[in-house]
Amino acid sequence: MKKPRELFKNKPHLLEEIEVEQLLDYCEKLQDELVDLKFQQNDNKQLIMLDILKEIIKACEETEKQQKEFLRFGLEQPDFEASISNLKRFLIVRCRENGIWL
Repeated sequence: MKKPRELFKNKPHLLEEIEVEQLLDYCEKLQDELVDLKFQQNDNKQLIMLDILKEIIKACEETEKQQKEFLRFGLEQPDFEASISNLKRFLIVRCRENGIWL
């Protein structure tokens, strides 16, 4: 993206106009706000991803705990294929809801 002042490189005398200077100041202010907004969005997405990862770890620990209980009591093993499918679905839905594209 070009910087606003570069638009006047072929006609530098226009930079001396008060209105042009005001316009350029306004454009620079908007660019700063855009950078700040992009940073905030990225920061929010990082927090969301951190939350998702914590949920995944929690689910994995719960599955491991269940596995140990099934072994201890001689019960039928859980279906990990279904668990993996559910985990994948959870990730896809959460990412879609939060605008995170993997």
